[in-house]
Amino acid sequence: MVITVELRRAAPVLAAVVLAAATSAACSGAGGGGGAADGNAINVLMVNNPQMLDIQKLTEENFTKQTGIKVNYTVLPENDVRDKISQEFSSQAGQYDIASISNYEVPFYAKNGWLAPLDDFVAKDTAFDQNDVLPSMRQSLTAEDGKLYAEPFYGESSFLMYRKDVLDAKSLTVPDNPTWDQVADLAAKADGAQPGMKGICLRGQPGWGQVFAPLTTVVNTFGGTWFGKDWTPQVNAPEFKQATKFYVDLVRAHGEAGAPQAGFAECLNNMEQGKVAMWYDATSAAGLLNAADSPVAGKLGFAQAPVSKTKSAGWLYTWAWGVQQASKKHDAAWKFISWASGRDYEKLVGGKLGWSKVPDGKRASTYENQDYLKATPSARQTQQAITAADPRNPGTQPRPTIGIQFVDIPEFTDLGTQVSQQVSSAIAGSTTVDAALDGGQQLAEKVAAKYRAK
Repeated sequence: MVITVELRRAAPVLAAVVLAAATSAACSGAGGGGGAADGNAINVLMVNNPQMLDIQKLTEENFTKQTGIKVNYTVLPENDVRDKISQEFSSQAGQYDIASISNYEVPFYAKNGWLAPLDDFVAKDTAFDQNDVLPSMRQSLTAEDGKLYAEPFYGESSFLMYRKDVLDAKSLTVPDNPTWDQVADLAAKADGAQPGMKGICLRGQPGWGQVFAPLTTVVNTFGGTWFGKDWTPQVNAPEFKQATKFYVDLVRAHGEAGAPQAGFAECLNNMEQGKVAMWYDATSAAGLLNAADSPVAGKLGFAQAPVSKTKSAGWLYTWAWGVQQASKKHDAAWKFISWASGRDYEKLVGGKLGWSKVPDGKRASTYENQDYLKATPSARQTQQAITAADPRNPGTQPRPTIGIQFVDIPEFTDLGTQVSQQVSSAIAGSTTVDAALDGGQQLAEKVAAKYRAK
């Protein structure tokens, strides 16, 4: 979700452990050994999130022995893996057959011819059951040409998490589908409910996938957008300003201490340590908060992403498997994807590692599995959030490209980050929202000019 949601996530929290494991595994060929010259081997480049480290443990016994296909994994931290995947796929070097990519990259990677379409493989592999993949996930990994270019490994949306015990003690009720006005009112009333507790945690840390992951969903539901359908920038339009002022005012009045530096990890810690009563963020955070060693396990409630003018507002994000067009091993690559994104893999993880570790958020059948549901209190709300997400129509007006919490163009990483720095400064009180977004409008104009010229 940044999208280190980027958005997500467990990666920042477990960074030290994960990085150590990833470093030892980065070029180890975990999953069977071999190298690029091995005709029965495929090379997979992936992010170092916990779910990816789990698949390394399970590959040799449960995939290689059954198929004869060895898997050589290269595992890197998120920023590093994005850079390496971009370099590898843009050059079509063919060193890696598969990479973990997100729904942010898929549309423009596909347009550039860097990804192999998967439709023919899906059509022949009836056991994979593509119809079981949640529609919003399928849509987010399908490009403008109507072809499917990746399969989800796990996915997430965003929702409101709250201390049910704290709000119950104050006779406060969170609606299942709250508005942002209702959330602001609850945050004010919950502020100070316990010593040192603030009403809500909202990301304020600069970054296109930090503060602008949740904030862009607020912009969408308030009727704003980064760009109109004709690429007219709308960063300083009234709706964008209204949403941003609402967000900034809320976090300044009732948000966490140190908000301008608070991202996913900081809000997670605040929630675990009882420093905030509510938190709007990634659905994947619920698993961490409900873990056996969490101080707030069993004390939480969950509600859908707050709205204003739209029926839903949750973001959509997935780490997915994409096949490099230049790869000579498309058949073997699909066999891996079919296994790794299949429902039987989820059952394998549940049986071997525990149901709380299932790479969820992608299949309807996951939410029918009673073992999984018992281990995941937030499952139904997560399913609802992901199902309701519409990456092609996330707001109240048409827009030129898909994306909910991001604009699906390569330039957004730089544009979003630059504007976010000014918004973070507004949260800190060192500038105004008007000044921040007026400056952002000028930056967006430069990006828009390029696309209008096309």
